Amino acid sequence: QVELVESGGDSVQAGGSLRLSCVASGRSNCRYDWSWYRQGSGNEREFVSGIDTDGNSRYADSVEGRFTISQDNAKNILYLQMDSLRPEDTATYYCKRERRGKCGRVVHYDRNYWGKGTLVTISA
Repeated sequence: QVELVESGGDSVQAGGSLRLSCVASGRSNCRYDWSWYRQGSGNEREFVSGIDTDGNSRYADSVEGRFTISQDNAKNILYLQMDSLRPEDTATYYCKRERRGKCGRVVHYDRNYWGKGTLVTISA
């Protein structure tokens, strides 16, 4: 069983920065695709950023150029650096381990795993 724990959420003013972390329990010989999602009050959960097993990253248009996803594979930690924060970035942020992974060079599919979220509040 994999457990994901997010941290780093806080209340900051617009224009500020935060770095979110997601620590994954357990060890694996496989690497997986990872994502960050967020859900604001009254909104559906939406994709923010993702990184694949080859280190390729992608971003939602709303955060492109302001957020940066990265990972420390040795420590099983996923990060989201968030700069130039805006009030509309206010949400609970969730990390997700995607189904797709690689065990060596072999593509492998497991179930999705979600963390419980960390709250980010941006004031104007």
